[in-house]
Amino acid sequence: MTTTASASGRTDQFPFDFAPQRTQDADLLRQLNFVPGLKEVLTLRQVHALEHATVWVLSQSGPAATARADNDLLGGMSTDQGFYLYGRVNIAQLRQAVGEALQRIASGEWDLAVHPRCGTNLSVGMLLTAGLAVGINLALPRGPILQLLGLGAAAAAAAQLAPDVGALAQRYVTTAIPFNLGVVDISVTHDFWGREAHFVRVRWVE
Repeated sequence: MTTTASASGRTDQFPFDFAPQRTQDADLLRQLNFVPGLKEVLTLRQVHALEHATVWVLSQSGPAATARADNDLLGGMSTDQGFYLYGRVNIAQLRQAVGEALQRIASGEWDLAVHPRCGTNLSVGMLLTAGLAVGINLALPRGPILQLLGLGAAAAAAAQLAPDVGALAQRYVTTAIPFNLGVVDISVTHDFWGREAHFVRVRWVE
């Protein structure tokens, strides 16, 4: 899930760099095709990356001032069938952006898969805060002053760590380079909650 920002186009921004293999998910699916739901999980990770890449491309298109104003309202939500894109966007522009995003990310701009406003970062931040808070609670004396100071320190540390840890979680857990996705169609529809959105429908391609 994403909102806005801009991509640098670099592929060397994160530690533990590796080159994704074009057939890695397809090979895994062939080897473990007996595992229920595996294809849906692999598809969802690739759709999530394509959603992020599309938002990056939309962020980079048009005059800078217009792009900033429009992209303040952009957001996305991925499913194993495709992704919803919320906000003011022309469907022709979206078609072009999706095609460009898929081409660029599959050609080596892998950092397009990671977005700073993804919901993964929020989840990581909450987990870090909870984990640090529990650890500090157990480590410090039971006095209320020290406990409050400890909770503040935990929240501050989690806020500092969350962007980097969230980016790593996105890159290695919640997204995958969409080597196996083909775009079926793009339409205006409504999501599960009745909100209007564009839906980018995809299919798995071996």
